[in-house]
Amino acid sequence: MVSQGFKAAGSIVSVLIIVAAYLYNKRCDELLQERVHKVLSGLLRAENKIPLPKTRVAIGFGACYDVFGNAIEIFNKLNITPPKEPKHFNTVGNIKELAQLLAYFFQYGAAAERYVGNRTLFDELVRTADSLPNKRWIIGGNAAMMAQRMAMEGVEVMLGARLTKSMASSLDSSIKVAGKESDKEIVHLLMEYETGATWGKYESPRANRLILHSDYLNPYLESMKEFREELKQFDPSLVVVGGLQMMDNFPFTEGMRQARLQMLESVLAGVPLKTKIHFELASFTDVSLLDEIHKHVLLYSDSLGMNEQELPNLVSLLYHGNVSLVSDSYPRIATVLDQMRQVYSLLGTTKQVNGRRRLTRLHVHTLAYQVILTSKLSSWKNTMSATAKAALTAHRHVCGTHNIDEQNAKLIVDYSFSSSQSESSKRIEFRDKRPVSCWDEADYEICIAPVLVCTKVFVTSGGGDNISSAGLVLQL
Repeated sequence: MVSQGFKAAGSIVSVLIIVAAYLYNKRCDELLQERVHKVLSGLLRAENKIPLPKTRVAIGFGACYDVFGNAIEIFNKLNITPPKEPKHFNTVGNIKELAQLLAYFFQYGAAAERYVGNRTLFDELVRTADSLPNKRWIIGGNAAMMAQRMAMEGVEVMLGARLTKSMASSLDSSIKVAGKESDKEIVHLLMEYETGATWGKYESPRANRLILHSDYLNPYLESMKEFREELKQFDPSLVVVGGLQMMDNFPFTEGMRQARLQMLESVLAGVPLKTKIHFELASFTDVSLLDEIHKHVLLYSDSLGMNEQELPNLVSLLYHGNVSLVSDSYPRIATVLDQMRQVYSLLGTTKQVNGRRRLTRLHVHTLAYQVILTSKLSSWKNTMSATAKAALTAHRHVCGTHNIDEQNAKLIVDYSFSSSQSESSKRIEFRDKRPVSCWDEADYEICIAPVLVCTKVFVTSGGGDNISSAGLVLQL
């Protein structure tokens, strides 16, 4: 009897523990959802403080068709098995290299973009992606995607690109195209994967994509001449340069790449100082190309945009003369802020001679948060509202919707963060009702906003282009 009593009591205790755990977890979920609601309301208020400006922006260079497909489904359909060991390649020549390359970036959940020298292989990959039931085709390329976003935000846009009639018809009808018509449709393949996706022994810590191309047109920036001719009459308040990663490891004839970048330098040097210049970084592995971009583009830019991988890559170039292929997918805020300070301390002191410009703005977009640094001596406006808009656009783009559903959003930032890795750094709290934190340092202001991370992913590619564009719009 006593034994049965103990068993009954034990069963009751077990039930009570289970109920308590359930109620505790339910309350935690409710508190997290309340926080999402408060942060969303605060971000929307900050975004709506500033009306969208009526202005002009010129964006170069290039465009393509993007075909999206699930990376694992494509590989399974082609019977491409996971390699024993991952390995990095600057270009892709065969299936073995492709498998090792995907595994290399997949294990870190890192984005990458590579040139495929084997045209037969690339065409087979595109055909396979196109055969998938959930494949998607859209107008793509950094410049074209930024043009689409800015046109969506009410900006008058000129795009430097060579387009076929079909590609031109896919653009927003308000976009003015500077560039001759093309009869060649260029396709880029975006192989996506989800957070927690597995491929053999490999597991991805976050959703991302490997972009492949065999692009023989966009690396030459062929619309640059027409773009230059149209610039003066168009009279934009901002010139945006993107898509230069198409040059990375592309087989140019000797001297051709340098000649194209020198021509781009002359275009940028001729832009009047009243017109700002923004350069959007991307994935680069060729240090010699990055050196040339530093010399011919970075030194002529007022503003830079980049993600959590491209920032440490830029720091490596500026301070050590090399590149970093992968980095932390979830970098600490203090780390990112210190790296931004490093970039600003070098490029923010450029002597303004012969068309060169002093860097006055940096925008870093990560999965968890957005950071914008602007010089207090510059004419960039509304940093707080721009940071909020960038954070909201990150969710809108990835979820594929303008209206944010709180049930499809989560916050992955802590409740507070250190402003630097130094011991004397201050700790800053995220305030849910006023989620954008801004403060002054030296001659610049920093604003940071948490991202409502999309949990129902529609697309991973193009996030940076859309986020950077949205942030820029409110600062002109």
